Amino acid sequence: MNHDLIKILIKRFISSVLILFFLISFLFILLRIAPGDPTQRYISPGLSPQLAEKVKVSFNLDRSVQEQYLSFVKNFFSGDLGVSYSFHTSVTNVLFEFLPFTISFSLIAFFFQFSLGLLLAVFAYKNRSKKYLDGFISGTNMFLYAVPSFVSGVFLIYLFSVKLELLPSSGIKNITSVTSDFGELLFDYLTHLILPVICLALAGTPVYFKYFRDNIEQNYNKLYVRYLRSNGVTENVILYKHVIPNAISPIISYAGVDLGMLFSSVLITEVIFSLPGMGRLAVGAILDRDFPLVVGCALSAGTLMIITNFIADIIKFKIDKRLINGVLN
Repeated sequence: MNHDLIKILIKRFISSVLILFFLISFLFILLRIAPGDPTQRYISPGLSPQLAEKVKVSFNLDRSVQEQYLSFVKNFFSGDLGVSYSFHTSVTNVLFEFLPFTISFSLIAFFFQFSLGLLLAVFAYKNRSKKYLDGFISGTNMFLYAVPSFVSGVFLIYLFSVKLELLPSSGIKNITSVTSDFGELLFDYLTHLILPVICLALAGTPVYFKYFRDNIEQNYNKLYVRYLRSNGVTENVILYKHVIPNAISPIISYAGVDLGMLFSSVLITEVIFSLPGMGRLAVGAILDRDFPLVVGCALSAGTLMIITNFIADIIKFKIDKRLINGVLN
């Protein structure tokens, strides 16, 4: 690996760790300034003062704020996020039960809207001479981008589940189910994910379409395209081998941020379609005032966003080596 690339990645890693510390610190401050006392959930009027004091000690509330903060950071990096009030088990176990679905769901939706945005942009540019078609695609994308996901989600359920009865709107099976074979579980997952993926893609695809459409047009106006044409290179080779790779490179940074935001923004979609992911888990934790689980959901969402941004930086620098010199200079 390039020595300069290693230096850049080390800097990015250090900045990612600092951002993670800021996130942990912010959540710690929010917990301390939030009204109420978490120990009151376990303390009843019948408890003796000695037992009540033991409960407070178990929450480290007898220590100084600095000691509580260091304990909070240590517990996070050791995977100890406390015990969920609702599930009566460790928050880490609860997160590992719900997190895989959200990650897989978000990845499927991300690749779908990324690919669809690219295909629509290429199609629109190749048919740019047909003004009505290009305008229709651009206008439709702008309209879909403006529609909130909860509106499109309810509309999709009403159309495909209630009226046409083609796709289910809820009731996805647990992947740990022992009553069904793998083929049945896979089919169940795929049929239940069609509407949620479309719901997310309706808002995400227009953004990628706009980015790809503009980047493709900018690249076609550059000198290297004229040079390739003057050397007899076909239009298809110019488009698929040169223009599209150069159009994708600037979007990788946004894609990393978008993927990280998807992990945390699927909340509404998961609630609408009753999906067993982090969205429903976070909403339930908030309604139940399950503070350790709320913190766990927030930390996991923030950590996933930091990780996706770091991975996006690696991919971006690997694709375009010129960016390395630009960062170092």
